[in-house]
Amino acid sequence: MGKNINYMMGLVEDFISGKTPRYIFELDFQTEIMNYYKKMAREDRELAEYFYDMISAEGVDAGDKLSDAEFKELIRSQYKKVKNAMDDGLD
Repeated sequence: MGKNINYMMGLVEDFISGKTPRYIFELDFQTEIMNYYKKMAREDRELAEYFYDMISAEGVDAGDKLSDAEFKELIRSQYKKVKNAMDDGLD
């Protein structure tokens, strides 16, 4: 996979593994998705769109009212969907 998509996946991995606290992840994620999305799309437009939909729109943006544990579980679930798409391809 492309280095930009891998970078963003690593950012998410650091959060779900506990290396990055929620408040840092949320701030970093918003900044980094703006900086990396176009590069991700050049690597694989379909996967970049799926990543954005799953992790950003249905993950980070949807988690405002969730507890830290609920938020982490949501992001973990969305991450797994993207990881499976990377491994198996998008349908």
